[in-house]
Amino acid sequence: MTYGEGGNNHGIAAHSGGKFTRRRVLRWSAAGSAMGLGAAILPGAWRRAFGESKPYKLGTEQPLTGVAAYGGKSSLVGVQMAVDRINKSGGINGRPVELVAADDQSKPDIGRRAAEKLATEDEIDFHVGGFLSNICLACTPVWEEHKIVNMIGVCLDTTLTTSKCSRYTFRTFDFAPAQARAFAPFLVHQIGKKWHILYADYSWGQSTRDAYAAEIKANGGEVVGSTGIPLGTADTTSFLSKIGGDFDGLFLIFFGSDAINVVNQGYDLGLTKKYKLAGDGAVATSTQLPAMGKKIEGFVGIDRYLPVFEGSLDTPELHAFFDEAAARLKKVDPSGPLPDRYVQSNFEAVNALKLGVEKSNFQGRADTPKLIEALEGLTMKGGPDFPTGDKVLRKDDHQAFMRELIYVIKDGTYQVQQAIPWDQTLVPPACRFPAA
Repeated sequence: MTYGEGGNNHGIAAHSGGKFTRRRVLRWSAAGSAMGLGAAILPGAWRRAFGESKPYKLGTEQPLTGVAAYGGKSSLVGVQMAVDRINKSGGINGRPVELVAADDQSKPDIGRRAAEKLATEDEIDFHVGGFLSNICLACTPVWEEHKIVNMIGVCLDTTLTTSKCSRYTFRTFDFAPAQARAFAPFLVHQIGKKWHILYADYSWGQSTRDAYAAEIKANGGEVVGSTGIPLGTADTTSFLSKIGGDFDGLFLIFFGSDAINVVNQGYDLGLTKKYKLAGDGAVATSTQLPAMGKKIEGFVGIDRYLPVFEGSLDTPELHAFFDEAAARLKKVDPSGPLPDRYVQSNFEAVNALKLGVEKSNFQGRADTPKLIEALEGLTMKGGPDFPTGDKVLRKDDHQAFMRELIYVIKDGTYQVQQAIPWDQTLVPPACRFPAA
């Protein structure tokens, strides 16, 4: 499996010029249905089943082309899985959900224009999506201006629910401070005390670096240095070759092709023989493991979802989620990638939104304040809608907390070392919403 920066090689949305217009969305929806992707507009059979009921319009902005296209594929599958399940079970408040997809092309300026189009021309009721953090940050003012609830699908920049928090934006999965709170004791006391942090040099990587540095120090460890590498750097050896000194481990904060390049090229330079390797779970998602092969062996990571079934992870809900997601992904990519955290977080974000819409009896954007109130403090119980288990969506900052899984890569797969309950990942809120 290869991930090209210039486009999507998985048959998702490689349209001419990289543009994803409304007309192309409608054409693509038919092809998407044939591939098991679900539809970007309500299928005819469901329209007949719901009669004249006005559909809720759910917008989803994803990187369907560009450097993050591989993640857009997984994310879109997660959204579509949830929407299909909702419509097959009678919709929300008796109304179907119509999905409108937009491509941000992995670029903040294009992403903001796409968000504007969803808000004005497509007249969406609410939004679930966003992959690259710099695009999520660029789009936040759009959701605020048009008073649209925005459920983040992937973006992990810490500031989205701290210093740059928004009353209209929610994150129904973990973020770096919570992960660092769960992971740092393991890093310091079971791997090594001295660390060098390698990170993707943009908003997510920078904020995640800061969160881990703080927790490593709080647990008695030391960060001896850090190296930022720009997004999309194909040859990272000029950065990696400068790393050396007396420390125990390299902590990696990368995703996609950048993670693959850093791991493979770092291995070739001999860094993994000198230092232990650990990092954010985005480094070793299931879609990326094949491209790293044995070079990722021994990597210790943390994640909210892993496609494995052992101990507390051997549940009917996780099996059902895995089976459906795997089947859909295989129709998009014949190589059969396993479901990853991006499918999971988008799937559960839509289901959280559903609970909020039902609780508030949301009818349209005029009811956005009621929807926000319903989502604040929302408890999500583990089950078919939330296969990763119980979660709580904190009122203070619209940030969720959930179980974390610490794992090691051995023989090309994940071996869970610890499961950290959500209430042991809590960090104090650092958000101050502007006055309403």
